[in-house]
Amino acid sequence: MRHYSIFSKEKSMKLRQNGCTIFAATSIVFFALMASMKQVRAELSFIDLTHSIPTFKPSVTDPTKPDLSKPIANSKPIAGFYHQAVLYPADIWPTNEGEFASAAVLIQEHNGTSFNSPNHYINNAQSLEPGAVPQKERKASEALTINQLTGKIVLIDVSARVRQELSKNGGMPHPDTSITDFSDNSNATVRAKDIEAIADQIEDGVWIVAHLGWSQLYGMGGEDWNAPGYVNGLNHPGFTREAIDKLIEIMEIKGVKISGIAADSLSTDSGEGVNGSDNKWSDSWPAHVRLYQRDILIVENLANLDTLVTIHQRGKCSLVVSALKHVGGTGGPARVIAVCNNE
Repeated sequence: MRHYSIFSKEKSMKLRQNGCTIFAATSIVFFALMASMKQVRAELSFIDLTHSIPTFKPSVTDPTKPDLSKPIANSKPIAGFYHQAVLYPADIWPTNEGEFASAAVLIQEHNGTSFNSPNHYINNAQSLEPGAVPQKERKASEALTINQLTGKIVLIDVSARVRQELSKNGGMPHPDTSITDFSDNSNATVRAKDIEAIADQIEDGVWIVAHLGWSQLYGMGGEDWNAPGYVNGLNHPGFTREAIDKLIEIMEIKGVKISGIAADSLSTDSGEGVNGSDNKWSDSWPAHVRLYQRDILIVENLANLDTLVTIHQRGKCSLVVSALKHVGGTGGPARVIAVCNNE
């Protein structure tokens, strides 16, 4: 039995030609889309905003303490809230093709580039504000969400004002505010006017990152908080009390909540804010006292913010805080990365 096509020869040829045309057009669109996606990927920049953590061999007399005379590689002591990190000798596990080396490290949570969880500060009744998250409900490190640990960067750059203040002492900091002044009344720190300048960018989930130009001094002064250098006798720039007040005011007016604040300084709070009104830490740490009860995070001791400023001018950047997920933690060392799309 012979079967006949319902199409004529001419119609069949035309359909084949149209099919080839459609296939070719579809292929062009597909490969153009793939090339576009590849181009977008190529335009991403990744900036490491993290300082290295110095480590030391354990002391012979007390293995829980570092022997500062035995640094690992080029480690030098840095300012912090506890002793330097101890790196214990690696255990060796041999195989027939070589061996594994596995060391242990003892480190305080808030050492070097680090994040703070909301449970890091326990407010008393006087410092609690209406609507505050109760202490028992404040997140520990393992409870922090990806949405909190990532977010669009809103950048504040006061580094030029800080450099101008440092120039009064040959580019070097001094604990005496009559020589270099980074008090809350100084222009060389983050003020309320700087928060007002970014008010339109303050929205849910953003990270406010302050470039102070202070990370160049990281490690200067070693462990001595009173020495000229990074801590500088608590005469260092940061978010002033008025800046934190203004930030909270804007969030409440707009009905939004940022994910966190970050800076290239010891505490993110200004030195004067850390010190408080007397030598008993009265009225101190305004960023810590007011932000944690709002479930807002803090990242301290950032690096390479000058690079971030340059790239951020050409595109949009987001912050990624690679936080340790240890149960019950109040924070910890973090590998902090900026991801920028150079448009």
